[in-house]
Amino acid sequence: MERPYDNFATYYDRVFRPFERLYLAAARRETIAELPENAMLLEVGAGTGANFEYYPRFRSAVASELSPQMLGHARTKTSSIALTQADAQQLPFPDDRFDAAFATLVFCTIPDPARAFGELSRVVKPGGLIVLFEHVRPSGILGYVFDVLSRATVALIDDHFDRRTAETARLSGLEIIEIRSKAFGIFNLIVARVGA
Repeated sequence: MERPYDNFATYYDRVFRPFERLYLAAARRETIAELPENAMLLEVGAGTGANFEYYPRFRSAVASELSPQMLGHARTKTSSIALTQADAQQLPFPDDRFDAAFATLVFCTIPDPARAFGELSRVVKPGGLIVLFEHVRPSGILGYVFDVLSRATVALIDDHFDRRTAETARLSGLEIIEIRSKAFGIFNLIVARVGA
């Protein structure tokens, strides 16, 4: 089955390079700095491996990605991170496997974010962190602009610009520790904890 990002995989790094230099690289570093060191880590939606260079020291790390084409590009960027093709809504890992998990710019494309949060809560140990950097629906008039924009992005690349990701995480049972609003509320860095 072809996925929205399969055809985009070849061009993804090239298209996003200017955004990485201007903003995303720093946002990735800040997000991943929230993860514990010497831990067992899970990345969901690893894409082409843009986060790999920012990983902290780890005991073990697994990067999962739904698109086999994106995963193929990621394989060229690491020899120490285990890569696996997986759907965030149905993770192929046992309960309480990881100390922490993270995702960057992923929950906007997951069909059922609440189900994915349920899976993360299952595979991350109680008390473990889930750290996210996501574009979200901003408040105020800009939010209405994103509602309209989302209609086009969903049709083109199945990308939802109007999600309220922190609220969905909270309603899914995660304890929200911190939300850092970035770029006029267009992005959120979300730090959450799995309950006991």
